Amino acid sequence: MKKIIELLLCFLHPLAVVLIWIDLLTRRNIGTGPKIAWAIFCLIPLVPFIYVLTGGDLW
Repeated sequence: MKKIIELLLCFLHPLAVVLIWIDLLTRRNIGTGPKIAWAIFCLIPLVPFIYVLTGGDLW
């Protein structure tokens, strides 16, 4: 049951993506190219799923 809840929490990724995009829009210390790269790479929800599925615990 705990693993199912952890996987469901991974689907909060879209909220994180929106927050990252807002942060990227307000940053002045990063160039346009790196901003675009970060905006694209943050779309991939790889890290939370790998963490949970390889035995990491969120709590």
